[in-house]
This record gives sequence, C-alpha cells and structure tokens, in this order.
Amino acid sequence: MQGSGVLSSLIISVLMLARCALAQDFDKGLEAYNVGEYATAVQEWRPLAERGDARAQTLVGIMYENGRGVPQNDAQAVKWYQLAAEQGYAFARYNLGGMYKNGRGVPQDYTEAVRLYRLSAEQGHALAQTNLGVLYVSGFGVQQDKVLAHMWFNLGAANGNEFGAENRESIAREMTSQEIEKAQALARTCMANEYKNCGY
Repeated sequence: MQGSGVLSSLIISVLMLARCALAQDFDKGLEAYNVGEYATAVQEWRPLAERGDARAQTLVGIMYENGRGVPQNDAQAVKWYQLAAEQGYAFARYNLGGMYKNGRGVPQDYTEAVRLYRLSAEQGHALAQTNLGVLYVSGFGVQQDKVLAHMWFNLGAANGNEFGAENRESIAREMTSQEIEKAQALARTCMANEYKNCGY
C-alpha cells in the first residue's frame, strides 16, 4: 500500500513538472512574439498545439492567418482555430467565426459565423458580442434587428470593447426610445443569465 502512495506522489510530481514545462514553453513563445521573433514563437507554441493546448492552437492559427513566423495560410489558420474551438476556447471560436464571415480558408458562411460568434459571446467574449451586433445590423446570417444589435453592442461595451460602445451609440440614433429601452432590458436579462438565451 505504501508503495502505491509513493507511486501516486511520483506520478503527480511528473505531471506537475510537465505542466510547468508546458507553461514555460508557452511563456517563451509569448516573450519571442512580443519582441518580434515570430518564427521562435511558432516553434515554442507548435508542440503545445500538437499536444492539444487550445491557447497554443489559437496562437498558431493567428500566426498562419497573419503570416507571422510562417507563410500566410488561411486553411492552416482555420485548422488550428477549429481544433481549439472544438475544445470550447472562446477566442478560437471568435477567430473561426471571423474566417467564416470573411470567407478566408473556408467558404463564406454567415450562418456559421453567427453560430461561432454566439458560442464565444455566451462565454463573455466582448469582440464576439460586438461582431454579433454588426451581423444583426447588416442582416447577414440573421434577420436584421436593431434591438438585438443594440443589445449585443451594449454587452460588448460592458465587457470592455470600445467598438461596442461606438456602435451602440450609432445604432441608437436610428431607434425609438422604446426600442432602446427594450434592448437595454434584454441586455440586463442576458447578463443576469450569464449570456445564455439572449434575445427575445
């Protein structure tokens, strides 16, 4: 019995060391990225991404999308975003939504963009919330709706996105006071429900 306790402690120690090593590699990648050494950043993040780290997968996707440290390749960006999005990583869902919205690396699909933005928005991602508002203004992938656009802009603004605030003020100029009150009430309810089942 005592031997199994020692073995368990050893396994826990090995796992903790591995986690520390992964964190160090991730941080080394961030340091390299911050000083413009993009190829080094990708070298640090790719092994983590291949082992399933959603943050690293998203960052490798960003590198491919923008051609930093690797040749620009939208299909590769989509691949890495998809892997992280499948794990529920909000930033990856947001980025993948953008790829679908703009038809980069995948056929343009506003409905899929809305779905991905909504998943990310439900996790409190301010940019996804703001982009949902944009899609409601334009009617791409959803029925055009100023009230829901205002609601999503309001949520994005509440979570720190300055474009959410700017867009909210812009759309408000086209709305009645009753529509604005309705949008504000929907936003309050949405926040109270932790961004789930937002809307009418």
